[in-house]
Amino acid sequence: MSTPPDIDNLVDELADLFHLLGDPTRLRIVLACLAQPIAVGDIAAQLELSSSLVSHHLRLLRAARIVKAERQGKQVFYTAADAHISGLLANMFEHIAEPDSATGLDT
Repeated sequence: MSTPPDIDNLVDELADLFHLLGDPTRLRIVLACLAQPIAVGDIAAQLELSSSLVSHHLRLLRAARIVKAERQGKQVFYTAADAHISGLLANMFEHIAEPDSATGLDT
């Protein structure tokens, strides 16, 4: 695998993405958007948060292309931006669910 010429910019973008997902509230919001399109009010009710707080987090997640919005009438519904986001989260959940086999260093 060759190193792209703008690797520093890509690393910065990836760090920002992980920083956004590192916040438990934002991560729960993204998880709420995985199964099906969901409105702000429904996310707020499901997570027991205020709609304004959910909207604030969704604005950040949308700017980072983690979620996308689709207007239907007067409501806006949010979903994961693409399969990369849901795949990343699924892989990370698999990783943390694995039994800890780090009893020593493998060499």
